[in-house]
Amino acid sequence: MERGEQKILIIEDDEHIAEGLELNLSLKGYRVRIARDGLSGLREWREWRPRLIVLDIMLPGIDGLNVLQHIRLEDEKMPVLIVSAKATVDDRIKGLSHGVDDYLTKPFHLEEFLLRVERLLTRAQWQHQEGAVEETPTALGSVYCFGDNTIDFSSATARCKMGTVKLTEQELKLLKLFIINKGKALSRAKILEIGWGYSAGTASRSLDNFIVRFRKYFEDDPRKPRYFQSRRSVGYIFESDP
Repeated sequence: MERGEQKILIIEDDEHIAEGLELNLSLKGYRVRIARDGLSGLREWREWRPRLIVLDIMLPGIDGLNVLQHIRLEDEKMPVLIVSAKATVDDRIKGLSHGVDDYLTKPFHLEEFLLRVERLLTRAQWQHQEGAVEETPTALGSVYCFGDNTIDFSSATARCKMGTVKLTEQELKLLKLFIINKGKALSRAKILEIGWGYSAGTASRSLDNFIVRFRKYFEDDPRKPRYFQSRRSVGYIFESDP
């Protein structure tokens, strides 16, 4: 694939860094767009469908790690390179645990950055051509079971006490988020940021409606939930069998 066909999205709020990266990537023949915050970055990702994302962590609106988690709920294969001033081992481990492909700390050498970009794009192209990546919608696998319930991400269905239920795209996305964070209390704000791409402070009752629906599907007694539990003053937690 020619470089002119390879689109790179830079999500970076530092104007000088973003424009410098855009210039040097453009000189190499790539098509480049810049997003200045997490919300616009998610919008550009959905609408423009880049081949690679260069992502800062400290962003206005939605931070980079929440942007990354939101993308990974829908796309496990999109190459993402974090470029951040957060340089501790814990920062890098957190990025890798959320599914980033590579992590480069600021300040960095331009030539190293360009080589990492080229390597990620080349690897993604090889995987596409050779079918090296298993076609599953989530790193958890195609099927997830808990209690007497089974979620099939490939067919977008659930087998539960109601029989076979067809799941919507948003239901699948939220189920992945809860399963990935099994046993961890998630705040309403966190779920809205990752699951919907809403910025911090956005209020929505949609989440509560989804929880009611999940309890109807998967709980023996929706009034006494075992799996999708509320945490007072926090949000929700998904508890599953060991």
